[in-house]
Formats: sequence, structure tokens, C-alpha cells
Amino acid sequence: MPRFSIIVPSHGVAGRLSLALDSVLAQSFGDLELIPVGDAPGTPAAVLAAGYARRDPRVTPVHSPPSAGLSGARNTGMRAATGDYLLFLDGDDVLAPGALAALDGRLAETGDVDVLYAEHERTPWWEGEPANPAAPLLAKAPKDAFGPARAPDVTGVLLPAWGTAYRRSFVGAHRLVFPDGHFTDVGFGGLVTVHAERVAVLRSVVVRHLLRRQGSRPNLPGDHHLDLLDRVEDVLTRAAGQGLPADRSGPLFEQLFAAVLKTAAHPARLTGRRRRAFFRRAGRLYRRHRPAGYRGPGGSLGVQHRLLATGAYTAFRLLGGANRKACAAARRVPRPRGLRTRWYYRRQLRRPLDPDLAVFCAYWGRGYACNPAAIHAKAAELAPHIRSVFLVEADQAHTMPEGVDHAVIGSRRAWQVLARATYLVNNANFAEGVVKREGSVHVQTQHGTPLKKMGVDQSTYPVVAAATGSFTKLLGRVDRWDYNLSSNTHSTQMWERAFPGSYEQLEYGYPRNDVLHTATAADVIRLRRELGVPEGSTAVLYAPTHRDHRTGFEPGLDLEAFCEAAGENVVVLLRAHYFYDGGAGRGTGRVIDVTGHRSSEEVCLAADVLVTDYSSIMFDYANLDRPIVVYADDWDVYRETRGVYFDLPAAPPGPVARTPEELARVFRDGSYADAGAAALRAAFRSRFCQFDDGRAAERVVRRVLLGEPPESIAPVRPLAERVPAPAAATLVRS
Repeated sequence: MPRFSIIVPSHGVAGRLSLALDSVLAQSFGDLELIPVGDAPGTPAAVLAAGYARRDPRVTPVHSPPSAGLSGARNTGMRAATGDYLLFLDGDDVLAPGALAALDGRLAETGDVDVLYAEHERTPWWEGEPANPAAPLLAKAPKDAFGPARAPDVTGVLLPAWGTAYRRSFVGAHRLVFPDGHFTDVGFGGLVTVHAERVAVLRSVVVRHLLRRQGSRPNLPGDHHLDLLDRVEDVLTRAAGQGLPADRSGPLFEQLFAAVLKTAAHPARLTGRRRRAFFRRAGRLYRRHRPAGYRGPGGSLGVQHRLLATGAYTAFRLLGGANRKACAAARRVPRPRGLRTRWYYRRQLRRPLDPDLAVFCAYWGRGYACNPAAIHAKAAELAPHIRSVFLVEADQAHTMPEGVDHAVIGSRRAWQVLARATYLVNNANFAEGVVKREGSVHVQTQHGTPLKKMGVDQSTYPVVAAATGSFTKLLGRVDRWDYNLSSNTHSTQMWERAFPGSYEQLEYGYPRNDVLHTATAADVIRLRRELGVPEGSTAVLYAPTHRDHRTGFEPGLDLEAFCEAAGENVVVLLRAHYFYDGGAGRGTGRVIDVTGHRSSEEVCLAADVLVTDYSSIMFDYANLDRPIVVYADDWDVYRETRGVYFDLPAAPPGPVARTPEELARVFRDGSYADAGAAALRAAFRSRFCQFDDGRAAERVVRRVLLGEPPESIAPVRPLAERVPAPAAATLVRS
């Protein structure tokens, strides 16, 4: 029987779950069992947990449906637990180093107790300092194990379930479970307080709790606040049934109603008749369960107690200027450039949303490209009633395809459609001043699979962080997203970490990659001719990524020398990062500069092999099942300055070269395309080409623009059944 059973609900936190599980398994105290509670088998969190179970016998995953909520997940974990003590850890929290050793050491000092409360650290997502709210309360508790009457203020109402160790036999003997609905910690903690006979505290941090970006559910508006009264009633009814003496029931009663009064006094949590109904029911509970001889607190809180006890709702509502607070909760108006433009945008925001208007943008207005362009094209086919406008910078307007309606970013028309569009689709982010209107739908398509650190994960890399700007503003833009696209489970998990928000992940694949499966042999031949690829040559697409520690484009390789060394039939298609879309200026001899070509997908179709360093183009190109070579001449520098999510040289899509000589050699000896390279590529494709099957754009249009339910969306075609566009070499052989 292990000393500790650590139960980790994981619904909706797959991106950070590995951090939570690692924090448990890395503990110096190893007498434990780890119980991740995930969704159905096959979901990202369940797959991740299963991988841990294969590697460590202490990990025992179980499943609980998302509909059962947090309480259902915890209860499922408790039923599977076999340890002496139960600990709960949210899937996006971590155990502090040495936490289990500290808990075990404290239990050795106190002997078995029913509940051991410990400190925890609440960590904001970005701005603000960590806080330890439990420390002042636990500092007043006795130093030894104690009966609850000696420290009646130390209750589970004020202390969360995570960061607390519960004796499993105690929980089972009293049939304690987490109640359904919201405020489950209040309900469970209150019942533990009623029944506990022997308690101890540990004055050190056990859990580092990551505060949710949108705030915890109990702090958000909605009818779920009525659940709080259910939990209060459950606890006080059980306390009465147990005959809890007044010296214990008084503090418990006061703490429960402190939570009730906080909700009742908050104008945004419950409004109108619901708020009045909440107050009246709370008053009835107050009068029914008030302990004999109970005297409320002093000050304004005491006034609230008295108003609640007498049912004086109107007086309570006016207390503290609640009306003034409600009237002051006005949304800030964005500030587009120019006073007249600001007024114009403000007026447009007062007009109703246009249900058939969609706005698209790619790469901050760099033209008609990437996932937004692919979705735009598919919408014209499947949802012709949608009127679409593509936003571009003024110097890119001439590049727009014929028939594509567009508006120049910053113009009055651009602000008009941004104000009134129901659908907004972008692979980067719309301008800071764009308002997320109620009823509008924002789709973040992303523009690649993340190898390098993204979003808030960049914060610990000074060069990148300085270029990124305010992470607070970044997260404010993330808050506008309703949907986020993903092309593989790795991306799903990393997006959740890098861009924390309440959006829905759409594991549909990247629409821009559809053409890599639907293009024909004639398309490949045509594209090679348009790009100037000589007939019979091997076209090597060289696509290096941007270096944050450099100020301009540097190819990192003498391309003419490479062509000479690699073979007489080799030509290079040079595609610099889109930051340098004016052209890299390197198109000479056997080097063809395709940086300015609108579509990276078309360039991929024309190429026979890809050479890249750390660019996300490798993940897209892998869909073609053509050779890929990684040129990692500065991997260590890149990893240290930019940050990466996995070790690319250890799991590459093909051979890895670190010098120009090594790179030329893999072409001369043919190892870039041999059986070993094919095996590496197959493993890479299995991991990173999961959802790209040629129908991603259709899935997005049906789900978002046509409103079809998720269950009606066509499933992803298995990788083994996909047929990518043919390579030029294949066409020659046939």
C-alpha cells in the first residue's frame, strides 16, 4: 500500500498535464501512486497519461467523462486509490519539490491524522506576484496534532482540496465524496471539517497553483452561483445532524456565509431576479442554521449579516454603492488611429452584427495566404451566402487574386467590417483595438506546428521576450479567440500552454495543407515550370527559419557551393522566412529565390526534397512524404536563445547535418532518400501529420461558418490511407 495516492483530473489541461505529472514523479519521496483522471481513451490527456503509465508502474490512469466535471473526476480517482493518504492536484498545477517528503515527515511527527492542511502558492499567469493565502491561517494553528475545537478557524472551507492530505480510511468511513456542480471544494472541505477529529498543519508550500487566466468559475457570472447555497445547506445540515457544538459550528457557519455574502454583494455574479432569489434563499438558510448564541462580526460585514438575517434585500443592495459599481462597469472603447476613425468605429460597433459577413487576415496583412486563404476559398464553395473580406496592407493590395474582395488595413472600410463581421479568421492576431463583440466568432488558425517556444512560453528567453512586447496584451488578444486550429496533438498541447484561454481546440488539420493531398501531377509540373525549375533536375527547397538574435536575413549556407558539391542536377529553391518577403536577393545561377512567391504550399509541391533548420515548414512538407534533411549548424545556440519544445536532432524527419560538408555528403551518397531516412520520416509523419488529410478547410467551414455539430464533421482519414501529391521524380519514372 503506497503512502500517498495523488489524483490528477486532467480534462481541458492536456497542454500542461505533463508538468503536473513530472512534478509528482520527480519527488524525492517515491512511495506513491499517481492517478491521472482523463477523458475517454484516445483523447490528448488520456494518450499522454497512458505514455506515462508505460514508463512508470506507479502511474495508473483512469477515465471519467467530461460531463462528470471536476467532482466526478476526483471521485473516480478516489475509488481507484489504495494509498494511506489522498492528495489532489489540478492538471495545470505542480507539486513543489520535496512536497511529499515534507508531508511524510510531518505525519511521522504527528502520527496519523484525519486531515493534514498545508500551505500553497497561487501563481498568476503573467503579471503579479505569487501569494500564499493559507500561511496566515495555518500560523495560528497548534504546533502538534489537535482536535478541531482547539483551532475552529482552520477549516476546509477556507483551504482548497489541493494542498491537503486526507486519510483515505477517514474519507471512506464517513463516505465523503466531492459534490456535483460548482463550489465542490467548499462542499467537500466543509464536510471534512464536520467529521474530522484529529488535524495537523504543515507550514510549507506543497502545491503551486496556477490561477486560471479567465478566473475560476466561481468568480464568473452565471446561475452556477446557486450551487453555493446547495453546498452550504449540505454542510450545515450535516453539522446539525452530528450535533456539532457551538464553539465549532460558529466559525464554520461564519466562513460559509462569508462566501455567500461575497456572492450576494457582487453585482456581476448574479443579476436581477436571480440575485434577489439568491439573497432570499440565503436568508432562509441563515435563519434556519444560525448557531445558538451566535454573534456576527462587527463593521460593514456585520451589517451585511444583519440585513441577510432580516431579509432586507433593498438595503443590502444599496450597501457599499453596489449600484455605482454596476454603472461604472463600461467597456473601454478601442482607439484606432485618428479621431474621426475612432468615432467611425464606435458608431459601427453600435450597429448589429452582419450574420453573413466574414473577415480574413494572414500574417498581419501580408496578402492572400496560409490557412485563412484556404478557408476563404472553401467558404466560397460550401457557404456561398457568406460575404468575405480579406484584410491586407496597402503595399500588398495589388497581389490579391482576382475576385477576392479586400480592404486595406487601417482604412475606414476595414474598421467597418471588423466592427460588424460575425466571423473573424486570422493566422496571427487582429489589431489591439479590435473589440470582441458578443455573438462574434474569432478563429485562430495558427501558421505552423511549434518547434520553437511560443506565446507566454517565450517569457524566459530575453531576446525573444523583448521582441514580443507585452505578454499581458498578447493574452488579451488570446481572450478573443473562440476556436484554435491544430494539426496534431503536440500542437494542441503546446497551444494550450503557450496561449492559455477558454477557446475550443479544433483538431481538424491545417487548411493550407489540403493542397498537398489534392494537387495533381499536372499541378506539380506546372508549378515547376512557373518557378523556373529545369526539367530533370532535383529541386532542393532550402527554407531556413528566422533567428531572433540576428537583425537581417543570413542564408547560413553558401548555396552555390552546396549545389556544386551536392551534384550537377541539384538546384536550390531559396525561401527565406516570411519576415523577409521582399525577397532575399540570392537568385543567381542554380539558386532560385522563391521567397516572394505567395504560396509556400506551391513551393513545397514543386520541390523534390526539403532542407531546413528549425522552420515549421518541415511539419507541412512531411505531409508529402518526400525526403527532408535537417541542417542544424547552430542548434545549441538556437535552443538556448529561442527555446524549443522537443529535441529535433533526437527525433528528426530525416538525416541531420551540422556542417556544409555533411549536408553535401548526404546528397552525393543518396542517404537523404535511403531506407533509414524513410524510417525517420515515417515516425515523424505519424507524430506530426495526424490531422492533415486534405479536408481540413471543409471541416472548419462546416463547423464554424455553417454551424454543423461536431459529431457530423467528417473524421480525419488515417495516415495510411492518404495519397499525397506526386513528386516530380515519380512522374519521370512513370
